[in-house]
Amino acid sequence: MAHHSKPETGQESGRFWASRPGFKPILILIAAVFIAGLIITPPPQGMVNLVSQIHPPGYKLGAGCNSIAETVNKKLRPEGPPLTEGEVAQMAKLMVGILLVAALMWGTEALPLGATDILIGVLMYLFCILPPNDIAKAYMKDAVFFIFGILAVAVGVAKTGLDKRIGLILLSRIKSARAFAFIFLPSLAICAGFLSEHALVALLIPVLMGLYKVSCKMYGVEKDKALALFLLLGVCFAANHGGPGSPAAGGRNAIMVGYLMEYGRPISFSEWLKFGMPFVPVMAVVVGAYMYIVCKMRFKVKDVNPSEVVKAEAARLPRFGGKEAAMAVILVLLIAGWIILGEEHGLGGPTLFAVLAMFLCRIVDWNDIQSGVAFDVVGLYAAACAMGVGLKFTGGALWLANAFVGLLPESLAHGDKLAIGVSLLTGIMTNFMSDGATVAALGPIVLPMATLANVHVWKVGLACAFSSSFANFLVVGTPNNAIAFAMGRDPETGERLLDVFDFVKYGLPVTILAWLVLWFWTVFGYWQFMNWPAG
Repeated sequence: MAHHSKPETGQESGRFWASRPGFKPILILIAAVFIAGLIITPPPQGMVNLVSQIHPPGYKLGAGCNSIAETVNKKLRPEGPPLTEGEVAQMAKLMVGILLVAALMWGTEALPLGATDILIGVLMYLFCILPPNDIAKAYMKDAVFFIFGILAVAVGVAKTGLDKRIGLILLSRIKSARAFAFIFLPSLAICAGFLSEHALVALLIPVLMGLYKVSCKMYGVEKDKALALFLLLGVCFAANHGGPGSPAAGGRNAIMVGYLMEYGRPISFSEWLKFGMPFVPVMAVVVGAYMYIVCKMRFKVKDVNPSEVVKAEAARLPRFGGKEAAMAVILVLLIAGWIILGEEHGLGGPTLFAVLAMFLCRIVDWNDIQSGVAFDVVGLYAAACAMGVGLKFTGGALWLANAFVGLLPESLAHGDKLAIGVSLLTGIMTNFMSDGATVAALGPIVLPMATLANVHVWKVGLACAFSSSFANFLVVGTPNNAIAFAMGRDPETGERLLDVFDFVKYGLPVTILAWLVLWFWTVFGYWQFMNWPAG
């Protein structure tokens, strides 16, 4: 025994610096050196100027405060010596650094997802970005409860077999991969313009995972990565780009509607629909075509026939009733709650009611939830929410927005080209922050630029709101991505079918395509023939 134990110990110690899944020490060391450098170096003068600026546009000041520095001191130092403007700017700089480190860790999985989720909270505590209770609250946003709840509801839907019946309703006429790409995905995107895209994605993915598994078995294939990517990312990206369709699509649109009203140029529901909905089906067809072209040739299965599969699966189901019927009632009431209460009342509350109802009806037990819910992904979105709170509070988000605007070349600062510049800035920023936070930070900065650029303010506002839906290349960009990543598992083995890098690999080209469609089909396309109201 002694002879064998020594080499094993040496081997283990030698592995410490070896990269393996969930542990890439060189990247972790780079991140540590980066954070240490941020601590040592002073903040840029631009940050100091921003936190001391009186009533900076794009930042909600505390009651009775005139600057970001005063707002931060009111929360962190209500008594005792206040933080200097330089110290407040340093906090904003560290918060931006935390964002970059988190993006590196999530994008490369240098640490396990759950470890990075914890790391963000640890760094916020370490640098005293917020009081401890506020950091805890920042992790517990409504969106986090929604993601946990919808993943739990999906467990109940799958356990009762209701997902197969829903699949029969939704996919009964889709008979090939081509029909899925060019008929089903555009239909989904249009629906996502009016209904919760997150809920649509969460309802569809269990159905698609059943379709994936049955298709693989039909052709004697153990695993088909290309088919999984086609189904999961196709639905995810199509739902993302339903956002521009109407003001009802999400909070970021409501924020822009409010900004336009404050600016004295209010836009109605029907007007938004007129300017935004033509973008949606065209972009969804582009998404479908892209996913079909890049994935279909690599399918291990010959083709996928959703209609045949869901009909065969539904035929094997027992008669409708019992727990499946109870689950159906819970699901209908949940969807009704989302629609009736609206997003302003939150999506998390009704979803948690649905989870409780599943327990009371004995549809699921806690073991089902523990095994079926990807808690590391719930934590991932919670950490992203906490980061958003820290960036907003310290002024880091506003500094990023100003920095992005400052990068605009002169050629994109005049006329309709300003809409292109704004869409570029928003599309990049929304992948690192929530869409609502992005529009909230950029809106007050870019709308005044419209008058200077001699362009209608709606063009700039709508370009900003539309491109906030282009969060395709990071898991944390939108709940849709997090839900697809969490629920995209082999129904039998539990193996995760999506990697974090899959979003970068396939989502970045989709984002570029979204910009091109926005510019050439919308801004320089049908918008040129629209009647823009004079003001």
